[in-house]
Amino acid sequence: MKTLINILSAFVMVASIHSVSLAGGKKDIVDTAVSAGIFNTLVTAVQAADLVDTLKSPGPFTVYAPTDEAFAALPEGALDALLADKDALTSVLLYHVTPGVNRTGDLEKLTKINTVLGEDVMFTINKDGDLVLNNSKIIVRDIEATNGVIQVIDAVLLP
Repeated sequence: MKTLINILSAFVMVASIHSVSLAGGKKDIVDTAVSAGIFNTLVTAVQAADLVDTLKSPGPFTVYAPTDEAFAALPEGALDALLADKDALTSVLLYHVTPGVNRTGDLEKLTKINTVLGEDVMFTINKDGDLVLNNSKIIVRDIEATNGVIQVIDAVLLP
């Protein structure tokens, strides 16, 4: 039963994101994330770190965007601690951004890529064929925005 619920939940998430991506990338990364409705925690964190203007700038950027469920999976108190520490929050968020547009077809050829934070994230393809960066799977690929692309991930990356 739990597996069925997880499958249905993933289907609903993909359907809602797919409807956002069908808008033709007419919104920037921030507005695309807001429209998706599954990145509320990420948007709150971006606002708290004063990174909205940066992610609305021409870029281009690739954002590896954790869902609300990914943030909820953090250890108890971790999100509140990050939101209370702007420097730590900014570091975590910048670890989720790479310069340029990196679609999954490009990422599948890499073993690592340097983030805006200045640290690398590692890429692998697991036995199920999923593209994994560090320990987070890309669960929805290549959501176009006017200033880059969003890759939806299932866990928060920590530098």
